[in-house]
Amino acid sequence: MTATAAEVLDALGDSHRRQIVQILHESPSPVRVIADQLPISRPAVSRHLRLLKQAGLVADEPHGTRRVYRLRNEGLNTLREYLDSMWRSSLQQFANAVESEKPNDKVEGKP
Repeated sequence: MTATAAEVLDALGDSHRRQIVQILHESPSPVRVIADQLPISRPAVSRHLRLLKQAGLVADEPHGTRRVYRLRNEGLNTLREYLDSMWRSSLQQFANAVESEKPNDKVEGKP
């Protein structure tokens, strides 16, 4: 499942979810380890993880009696591609602006 850039950005719109992504960036972790690093309850962390999973940013795998969450490259790539596209567009607009402000190189009287 590949989420859209809008879904990924919406999921990252919450500061707790951004903190969870940062925690998972450092290391795959179970809910307990994530919750220990945040000022919210385990059930709240589980809800945030569910939303991040729906947005394609995290995946979970069973490890014994617990689930370990990790970041998904595909979700991060969706975000990167969106930002790269915006960056390319901004650079092109800047190049166009610079080009339109160049002084005319022709000297009067010479072709």
